[in-house]
Amino acid sequence: MTISAELGGWELPLELQMLRDTVRGFVADDVAAAEATLALGQAKLAPEILAPLQEKARKLGLWALATPERFGGAGLGVLAQVVVAEEAAKCRLGAFFPGAGAIGGDPPSVIFQGTPEQFEHYGRPIIEGRMPKAFTAISEATGGSDPARAIQCRAVRDGDNYILNGSKTWTTHADSAQWGVVYARTGEPGRRDGISCFIIETGLPGFTRSPIPVMIANSPSELHFEDVAVPVANRIGAEGGGFAMADSFLTRARIVYGAGPIGIAEEALRLAVEWAKERRVFGGLLAEKQGAQWMLADCRIALDAARLLVYRAAWKADRNEPARPEAAMAKWAATEAAFKTLDTCIQLMGGMGVSCELPLERWFRELRIKRLGEGATEIQRMIVARDVLA
Repeated sequence: MTISAELGGWELPLELQMLRDTVRGFVADDVAAAEATLALGQAKLAPEILAPLQEKARKLGLWALATPERFGGAGLGVLAQVVVAEEAAKCRLGAFFPGAGAIGGDPPSVIFQGTPEQFEHYGRPIIEGRMPKAFTAISEATGGSDPARAIQCRAVRDGDNYILNGSKTWTTHADSAQWGVVYARTGEPGRRDGISCFIIETGLPGFTRSPIPVMIANSPSELHFEDVAVPVANRIGAEGGGFAMADSFLTRARIVYGAGPIGIAEEALRLAVEWAKERRVFGGLLAEKQGAQWMLADCRIALDAARLLVYRAAWKADRNEPARPEAAMAKWAATEAAFKTLDTCIQLMGGMGVSCELPLERWFRELRIKRLGEGATEIQRMIVARDVLA
């Protein structure tokens, strides 16, 4: 990211501007047409419609974006992933299905720290589009925001296997995945070095999964493990090294996570501005009323500020500098500003804002969830407070 003297502000490098325009055109031209086939309340595109979209995404280079080039991916940095995430969320299905599910191909990043055999068997099929997304199971009912202490799901070594017992909750992609990574306790309770990471195939005896209905039609899953025998060969990294591996990608994931809500809010703001310029109230246009103008101005300021925090965190991460507090600020600012923007846009548009004819009501429900995902708002404040007090 460079500073443009001409514009007097931040300006993305030319290659990232080109990437942004590619995603923007793909969403506007291809994704919008595909989403027009969705019935009201339908959460996913039909496979015969999604497959051509994914094929075009691969041709455009919008596939396996976070996967390093040496593993066959695009190898994009965090800032580039942020640019894609913001634009890809400007679709009816929002940030949960960026580009309506067309932009994907990344396996859980921890697989890149596994053995070559683990990557070839589990990671490569996802990158090549031969296998659906895998899940990452960390959170448990005892406390998803504090996994180091809360993880009770236990794996006990028994010869060439680990015997896994316990449960995980709020796990995305588990409904259709063929495998996933599970973080379980192999050491002392409460210790970060007592957690290990395992590859779990969904067909293993004793493993079950069930949907958790939530406020949008994209249900996460609860996973149950009853004496599940997991081969030692399916452990990623050293025993007890799971949390360190998870912590290394959580910060970067939090930054990218914040970009999607900004994209949704930007599209909502665009719709609200168009509405205000056409809607006549009390003898004039809504856009001419100072109250409406100030509401729109507040949204613009909040979104621009949040985006700059996300960009700063991504810039630091790309420089391999510690960015945990910056990521927390970015995630907090992005999700809070986006949620308030959606609320404001719905208020400005009145009945049309809550109509299912427009996607604002769905986006509003999604952004309410986004304030919890990747660490709730209060957790981000706690991280920032620790940094301030340090």
